[in-house]
Amino acid sequence: MSSTNTGSTPAGTREPDAPAAPLAEVELAVDGMTCASCVARVEKKLGKVPGVTATVNLPLESAHVVLTQDVSDDALRAAVASAGYTARVTRRRTTRPATDAAAGPRGHAASDHKGTDHTSPDHAGMDPAEHALSGHSMAEGHVMVEGEDTSAPTPDRGADLKRRLVVSAVLATPVVLLSMVPALQFDGWQWVVAALALPVVVWGAWPFHAAAFRAARHGASTMDTLVSIGVIAATLWSLWALLLGGAGEIGMQMQFTLLPSREHHGTPELYFEVAVVVTTFLLAGRWAEHRSRRRAGDALRALLALGAKDAERVLVDADGDPRRDGGRLVTEQVPVAALAEGDLFTVRPGATVATDGVVVEGTSAVDTSLLTGEPVPVDVSPGDDVTGATVNTSGHLLVRATRVGEETTLARIGRLVTQAQTGKAPVQRLADRISAVFVPIVLAIAVLTLAGWLVAGADVAFAFTAAVAVLIIACPCALGLATPTALLVGTGRGAQLGVLIKGPEVLESTRRVDTIVLDKTGTVTQRRMALETVVAAPGSAEDDVLAHAAVVEALSEHPIAQAVAAAGASSDTSDAPHDAGADGVTVGSLQAFDFRSSAGGGVEAVVRRAHAGLGTGTDLGSRRVVVGQLAWIGEQGLTVPTEVSDAVRDAESSGATAVVAGWDGAARGVLVLRDPVNDTSAEAVAELTALGLRPILLTGDSEGSALTAARAVGIPDDDVISRVLPQDKVDVVARLRAEGKVVAMVGDGVNDAAALAGADLGLAMGTGTDVAIEASDITLVRGDLRSAATAIRLSRRTLRVIKQNLFWAFAYNVAAIPLAAAGLLNPMIAGAAMAASSVIVVGNSLRLRRAG
Repeated sequence: MSSTNTGSTPAGTREPDAPAAPLAEVELAVDGMTCASCVARVEKKLGKVPGVTATVNLPLESAHVVLTQDVSDDALRAAVASAGYTARVTRRRTTRPATDAAAGPRGHAASDHKGTDHTSPDHAGMDPAEHALSGHSMAEGHVMVEGEDTSAPTPDRGADLKRRLVVSAVLATPVVLLSMVPALQFDGWQWVVAALALPVVVWGAWPFHAAAFRAARHGASTMDTLVSIGVIAATLWSLWALLLGGAGEIGMQMQFTLLPSREHHGTPELYFEVAVVVTTFLLAGRWAEHRSRRRAGDALRALLALGAKDAERVLVDADGDPRRDGGRLVTEQVPVAALAEGDLFTVRPGATVATDGVVVEGTSAVDTSLLTGEPVPVDVSPGDDVTGATVNTSGHLLVRATRVGEETTLARIGRLVTQAQTGKAPVQRLADRISAVFVPIVLAIAVLTLAGWLVAGADVAFAFTAAVAVLIIACPCALGLATPTALLVGTGRGAQLGVLIKGPEVLESTRRVDTIVLDKTGTVTQRRMALETVVAAPGSAEDDVLAHAAVVEALSEHPIAQAVAAAGASSDTSDAPHDAGADGVTVGSLQAFDFRSSAGGGVEAVVRRAHAGLGTGTDLGSRRVVVGQLAWIGEQGLTVPTEVSDAVRDAESSGATAVVAGWDGAARGVLVLRDPVNDTSAEAVAELTALGLRPILLTGDSEGSALTAARAVGIPDDDVISRVLPQDKVDVVARLRAEGKVVAMVGDGVNDAAALAGADLGLAMGTGTDVAIEASDITLVRGDLRSAATAIRLSRRTLRVIKQNLFWAFAYNVAAIPLAAAGLLNPMIAGAAMAASSVIVVGNSLRLRRAG
């Protein structure tokens, strides 16, 4: 489900032919769009350029263009201009064709491949949060101020709307009072009303007139066409009545009625108040919509603002080693943008990590909650990865940068979220198709209304009023906001919760999913071995077995050995003081010498207690300790008690790994290790089940290991599939889909990539490999399986809000147009209601800010 595909693909199916691999992605800032019809025209014109696939977003006033051929920036700008709008290329990103298997049936992997990013020279040095939100930068030399719009290419859009709204409201107030309250109508009041109304209907309504004129120049119409025609018609009628129809006579009075009057009074009515009120209400709606749109982007804006602005780069000598002065690192303060891959930088306690990197020196705990939502700080030491925008809580770290600029985790999150926000769900495509033909139909209805009432013998003023009301009430500005605003809020909220939705079409899949396949290792379990239990042979102590095995295994690099060593280190909880010898080694502690390793068998070493003499065969002396597989232990000539062999057999039957430790001619005990289930996996499975999903555990491990993990998290034995080779996982997913299931797949490894791409919905653990993340539809940044349930809940709720928005936008017009045509709707009330509909739609979308 590539977010660059603009076609609608039913859930549960895959496109049979892979699209051409993208050569580049271009971001355009499109100026002048105001409604869904504008969006449809810009997309249509861009789509006519060979090799171009475009998705236009109205709230962000931007276009995301995917190129499969070499297309110049000038050609893209010309295509937008041919639709009657202006465009600026703000970023061009080249992408390498997807040739690896990670692309799977999608034809190409996600668009965050490493590539060359070219920002338009006119917009260099922009705030990355600005670009991620809107795909464009501010005007040259412009400085952001609090409350300014970051979701439109014109930096002062909000200020301009507010200025027009305030002036229009001030001038409209006396116009309405004089027109509606006969007691206030002094001699010549109508001329004062005309003088006050003209600035409103010309300057105040200019955004609507300009948009309508641009569309008309290209033989098209938009929602603004309806508004402009309605306001101009009311104004021209009033001017005709004032100058030529007799309404300009001094002493004339006009009665206001809530519903249009069919009676003829001899003097034509003035409709200046209709024109100014409609203009003022629509400006108020646009400004409220603009403010709400900023709030919709708050979640993502806050996330992208987490990144550090400066870094403390470490100077290095000719050999690449860090320079020191009296033992202290020599550093310089530089902007984060100046960091290059491989640079060393320091992170002081309380400071933000400048960019993604690996710890070279120091230990600390890093607070990742702002990025992943995980409340517990993560301990890091040399060799551990750290992520830019996280906060160092305690120690002093020396870090080597591994990802900078557009390839950092934070930048990739921003890119994924904006791609989702600029995409379109299938429900939105239906709205676009309807809006493309809606305006001509409404114009025809307005003309028929006028003609019909005149033929029926109604007064010209009444027929005109009904026609204007049709024009005003029919304008479905809310239609263009229904989907993109909900996506903007929903994906921003998802980013806050550590859930990255790659494309809006994903929402359709989450609604239909009924089966969720869970990879075991790294998804349900922790992907690391841990000591589960120690079984001691008769005459031996568990603590003694663990201590001797741990000191030997500490010299091995094998993951199982490291798990045993870690368990031994953590088991020493004695608070008693220990004396140290002259060599600094604690008296009585175990030491290992003469270490040897046997491939596929085990390890051995001479173990003795420090400073305990040279005797052998006693607790105070040295002994040769062997640790390894049961068969190898027997080959070393050690006697294996029945209790030890039984413990090994029981452990292996449950899928655990058993390691035997022995010395002095006999096996002394068994250490049972297992990849432990994550603490939250059982809760996650329960949440997924409550959502109506059937969890299935899929693993390449043995049946015993799979059943043990499944039972620990509450998955029935019948829903466990074990001993599946990596290349066969995609076949399991395909078989489930062939049975009529709509399948979601959760995984984290390279071996899961094809299955993630082949499922109806792919969810990748953010702690997994880049290949798996690129092949998925949703990335779970926290690496917590509970995020899968959060992602599905959020996606379903976002889709539900989109459908609610579309319902109100359509139902509102369907119900109101007949009322207006029947003469039961005053144009002023129609204008107010129409403006309110846009605000209601945006307000409904903002409810997603608390979702999850």
